[in-house]
Amino acid sequence: MTNLNDARLTIDLDALAANHAALKARAGHAELAPAVKANAYGLGAARIADRLWDEGVRSFYVARVAEGVALRAALGDREAAIYVLDGATPGSGDALEGARLIPVLNSLPQIEAWNVQARSGRLKAALHLDTGMNRLGLRPEELKVLLGAMDRLKRLDLELVISHLACADVPDHPMNPRQLERFSEAVALLPNARKSFANSAGLFLGEAYRFDQARPGISLYGGGPEGRPHPEIRAVATVEAPILQVRVVPRGETVGYGAAWTAPDTTRIAIVGAGYADGVPRASHPRGQVWFDGARRPMLGRVSMDLMAIDVTDCDAARPGAMVELLGANMPIDDAATAAGTTAYELLTNIAPRARRIYR
Repeated sequence: MTNLNDARLTIDLDALAANHAALKARAGHAELAPAVKANAYGLGAARIADRLWDEGVRSFYVARVAEGVALRAALGDREAAIYVLDGATPGSGDALEGARLIPVLNSLPQIEAWNVQARSGRLKAALHLDTGMNRLGLRPEELKVLLGAMDRLKRLDLELVISHLACADVPDHPMNPRQLERFSEAVALLPNARKSFANSAGLFLGEAYRFDQARPGISLYGGGPEGRPHPEIRAVATVEAPILQVRVVPRGETVGYGAAWTAPDTTRIAIVGAGYADGVPRASHPRGQVWFDGARRPMLGRVSMDLMAIDVTDCDAARPGAMVELLGANMPIDDAATAAGTTAYELLTNIAPRARRIYR
């Protein structure tokens, strides 16, 4: 049942498809294997993967084994390659094998464990190399150990070798060519495996970063590759919430917890039915804005759990039930993230389940 007191998240699947096409044009010959981890960045992995399948996608990345199992079930009899970035974590072997998932092996113990799991038949695997991010992946000295004892891979079909860019959203960062050089040197030692290096931002760094497969994430879902709006990328997520009340605050009165905003003059404000429980960052104050009635309107005072205030002085359209755009084409997610001192990734994944999902 529709409830005007609910925030709502509208997911534009045509915009998703358009972003995929734009990134595919950037990728050239490279396969696009989208990241649909964290429930497709909060937008619904099953529906997102379904549309991307229709756009020709045949490989996906998730973070957790459970995400991979759920995605396999959602895809049904559609045979996609599903890569699990956590790899073969302890106790996950049967679940990985049962759902035909491909672990991205990121340590020598994981390689050994997955090789043991393959005792009844060969299993597919990918290999993660650490080229400087120092998160997951084999260090250069560990790769040397592996290359000196290839029997560790004797039951495995090594399909892919990957690494991950740390600073691709800053195109001129020296870390980018440094990682590219390290990756190129390492994969030359594994010539029979396909290579995957670029994320969304990496696709904008040039042909040298593309290799055989790219793993776009945030730019599929509307975030710019450099953390700001980009003309090739369309908004996929629109978050709206209703005005609950309009009131006049006299000069010198304050709004919200901590009396963090004081009216410099008599100010007409709208109380909007969304707060940090819906995914609006509490840190949006004092730079946060929303879109309403053809213009950006400043947030006033601290965002609370369920409510926030905006300035609607001289705005006749402000009335209870009118919808305010918190994220969308008019309020790009990168701009909202910058105002809150965070990233588009965090904003998307923090949109709360209580916001109604609408797909179109």
